[in-house]
Amino acid sequence: MVIRVFIASSSGFVAIKKKQQDVVRFLEANKIEFEEVDITMSEEQRQWMYKNIPPEKKPAQGNPLPPQIFNGDRYCGDYDSFFEAKESNTVYSFLGLKSRLASKAEP
Repeated sequence: MVIRVFIASSSGFVAIKKKQQDVVRFLEANKIEFEEVDITMSEEQRQWMYKNIPPEKKPAQGNPLPPQIFNGDRYCGDYDSFFEAKESNTVYSFLGLKSRLASKAEP
């Protein structure tokens, strides 16, 4: 499975752009394979993202904002969840991946 980061390339909100860049840069820096999915270019992908975010994770009003992170079809979380995982050094678990340290220790 591949990590998929749903982004909006034409977002007018600087905060959203910064959050998207933060997620992408972290994944690139840690050599975690991922795919960017631009919801502004595909209505089908945008609808898929909305449909696959668990109801309890959706905002009370409006639609969930990017970035939204999935591992294949499994929802990992939004930027705030990602940031919390990053701060507590649990990003691999958050993404549903084995940590690099564990995979290096195995023969």
